[in-house]
Amino acid sequence: MSEAGFTQADRRRREPLWFQVEQAIRDAIAKGEWAMGTQLPAEDRLCALFGVSRITLRHALRNLEEAGLLRREHGRGTFVRSTMLVAGTRELTSFTQEMGARGLTAGSRLLECGLARADAAAAAALEIEEGEQVIRIRRLRLGDNAPIGIQTAQLAASRAPDFLDLWTPQGSLYEALHRHYGLTPVEAGEVYRVAAVNAADAELLGLTPGDPAFVVERITSDERGPFEFTVSVMRGDRYEIRSTLRAGRVPANDRG
Repeated sequence: MSEAGFTQADRRRREPLWFQVEQAIRDAIAKGEWAMGTQLPAEDRLCALFGVSRITLRHALRNLEEAGLLRREHGRGTFVRSTMLVAGTRELTSFTQEMGARGLTAGSRLLECGLARADAAAAAALEIEEGEQVIRIRRLRLGDNAPIGIQTAQLAASRAPDFLDLWTPQGSLYEALHRHYGLTPVEAGEVYRVAAVNAADAELLGLTPGDPAFVVERITSDERGPFEFTVSVMRGDRYEIRSTLRAGRVPANDRG
């Protein structure tokens, strides 16, 4: 891992020292000078490289970890993380928007697109009768051309008639639904579980059959009710869940 390109943080600049360090590491990762999976030098070496205190360095590293660019392993050190989508408390957004918010270019490869009959799971999610017509769209989702997951979306056909004639596979599903039908997501419920990847999905995701992956079921609703049911199989090394838990109010008689 080359260290030759780094210069010490300049106290005469307007940007804070931690910001200068953070940007220097971001640039090194973006240029491939610090490749994915490689270990950063020890903290004392980084402090000497950038000419900053340990507190300043840790501020920069913490920001990069929260941005999904680094991972810190207790007892081992800090590593450059592979392209990862971090799921946590967030606004209701499309995959394209989530990728853009993380500085990644969203991409898709269409695997399947057509009309189908709702099975029991889709019918329950969409609140329609089993066997009713749904629009089924299956895509390989990419971030900076790296496979992140496989998403299978099912839309109630009655809510978006002739949608397949209007939607461009390279475009955002939600943007098209809003533009042509006024469908605007206002709420989504998600359920996460871990499962072994089957052979077909493993080949698309660049995994070995049986590797663990996140399976995410999402029901998206507008003001009239659910209109989309999506099942996603996400690479476990490029997708993680991060949540902030807050303590609730403790009843007076339980304090102490």
